[in-house]
Amino acid sequence: MSLSLATAAGSLPLAAGMPSADTQEALHAATGIAAYGWLLVALPLFGAAILLVGGRRTDAWGPRLAVGLSWAAFVVGAAIWIQMLGYEPELRRRMVHLFSWVPAGQFQLDAGLQLDQLSLAFVLLVTFVGSLIHVYSLGYMEHDPDKRRFFAYLNLFVAAMLLLVTADSYLLVYVGWEGVGLASYLLIGFWNWNPPYASAANKAFIANRVGDLGMGVAIMLMFWQFGGVDFRTVGAGVEHANTATLTVIGLFLLLAACGKSAQFPLQSWLGDAMAGPTPVSALIHAATMVTAGVYLVVRSHPIFDGAPDARLAVVIVGAITLLFGAIVGCAKDDIKKALAASTMSQIGYMMLAAGLGPIGYAFAIFHLLTHGFFKAGMFLGAGSVMHGMQDRVDMRTFGGLSTVMKITWATFGLGWLAILGVPPFSGFWSKDKIIEAAFVGEGWRPWVFGMVTLVGAGITAFYMSRLFFMTFQGEKRWAPDDHPHESPPVMTYPMIVLAVGSALLGLLLGPTNAIVHWLEPVVGAAEEEHPVLAVPILMTLTLLVVAAGVALAWARYWRDSVPRTAPVGSLLTRAARQDLYQDQVNEALLMRPGIHLTRALVFLDQRGVDGLAGGLAALVGGASSRLRRFQNGLARSYALTMLVGVVLVLGAVWVMQ
Repeated sequence: MSLSLATAAGSLPLAAGMPSADTQEALHAATGIAAYGWLLVALPLFGAAILLVGGRRTDAWGPRLAVGLSWAAFVVGAAIWIQMLGYEPELRRRMVHLFSWVPAGQFQLDAGLQLDQLSLAFVLLVTFVGSLIHVYSLGYMEHDPDKRRFFAYLNLFVAAMLLLVTADSYLLVYVGWEGVGLASYLLIGFWNWNPPYASAANKAFIANRVGDLGMGVAIMLMFWQFGGVDFRTVGAGVEHANTATLTVIGLFLLLAACGKSAQFPLQSWLGDAMAGPTPVSALIHAATMVTAGVYLVVRSHPIFDGAPDARLAVVIVGAITLLFGAIVGCAKDDIKKALAASTMSQIGYMMLAAGLGPIGYAFAIFHLLTHGFFKAGMFLGAGSVMHGMQDRVDMRTFGGLSTVMKITWATFGLGWLAILGVPPFSGFWSKDKIIEAAFVGEGWRPWVFGMVTLVGAGITAFYMSRLFFMTFQGEKRWAPDDHPHESPPVMTYPMIVLAVGSALLGLLLGPTNAIVHWLEPVVGAAEEEHPVLAVPILMTLTLLVVAAGVALAWARYWRDSVPRTAPVGSLLTRAARQDLYQDQVNEALLMRPGIHLTRALVFLDQRGVDGLAGGLAALVGGASSRLRRFQNGLARSYALTMLVGVVLVLGAVWVMQ
């Protein structure tokens, strides 16, 4: 029996059984538009280079060039996706060879791109949502004198993110990983003339470097264990590796994911990162960079499938962060920081799902895609509110904006319904799937992790409704000199498109299980398992919990008056306002011990190493200065020295006889 596998180049007959490695590579070699997959990275990277090197000469047309090149990358990604649909699901992976990168003896690593169902999902999200944010930025940054530099950084970020999700090896992923870290630092600190904004950029950069250490160590361990760091070599080597080694690698990969995705315990930077312009928050902290950790875990699923303890650690981290972000979001009056806490919590849902294994990988990516639309839309809506309210972010000074900012209110409202999980909006299809998956299993795990997701849904409904009601509903709490108004079309059109995605994307991908079938060739097919509670019961419970959260928020922040000054609140409220003291914990556990360790090392260096070297130098110097006294240039002194020497020699000879 033979198997005929069609490719764009023709048909290759294969004998029964698995094809050889060379045959597989030939089958997956990129042809057609996929062969130009390098344009995905090259186009926005070219835009960044033109705007940065061209300087002020590009001020007039540079931002529009950046927008056009971002859309061009989307067109290339969409064309590759259409071509991919023409192949059988198992043959959709396409490899694009770029160049010989690391020729080091027996170790050979080429730079290349892997275009498969997982990477294409991210490509379409990054380029489409990213391009909409580019368009929005034309209006938001219109009067900024450095907007050309801002758009250069946006293009640089998009290029780095696309490299991260299309790279065919962990080492090339690391290049993109560092690229998005650099671009996020530049964008968060874009207004670095403001010291707190510069500090926020430094905080994000340092926190991410801690995670990057985990990524670097994991890559070293892969090279030591598997003899290579490309996905194919690592995937093949996992079968022969012991569980302990895979667990260690998985934990270091989890550390990397925690840094990039703002997960416990490396989550403290995300709230401060709201110092950057609002489009940065939408691009980096809603739709792209913070999802890189989820991508890393799902892409590394062979390692986590072989290391159950590491996978359990992923679930635990996701569960803690899910509740952590939700609690913090309940007490934030800054509209952007409330959305940042929400992002932290929603990424926690995705990490929890990714840690559940085959049953959760596709659902993690599904929620990642829907979240990219509704959270980016809400961040842009927050920017629109700021645009109409003199750049203020305190929700206690808003209220009643639905009467004067109808488009912003409607588009934000669709995102709000989506994140709540109200049917038939996107979150209902993606987040509820994670809740169902969390209730699958035996023993204590489904009850603990399932209840965490259920409680998280209720808290999410409360704080997101609080945000929506305080901003758009209830009494007007504006200052006398406020004149809120709707944003210009260049800002509202992207918000409308994202709102439509918030409403319809889940409906397109959820009921048909299209996203699950699409990702199966990459992450594997999950066995059909049933939650410990029947699905209709879970859906009913979830909706009741969500309704309770909305009702509580309505009673406190729409029906009742909202004071312009925040009350003292309970102990938990005060803690949540300070991010549950995460900065204080980091200072006590990391910064202060680090300072003492540094001081001890400095003391050891100065008094030990330098002291030893200085003492030896002083000994030699002192001895030489004393010996120098005998070299005084007087003949009688030399004659006396010779006489003493002769006497000593004769005395020694006499004694020896």
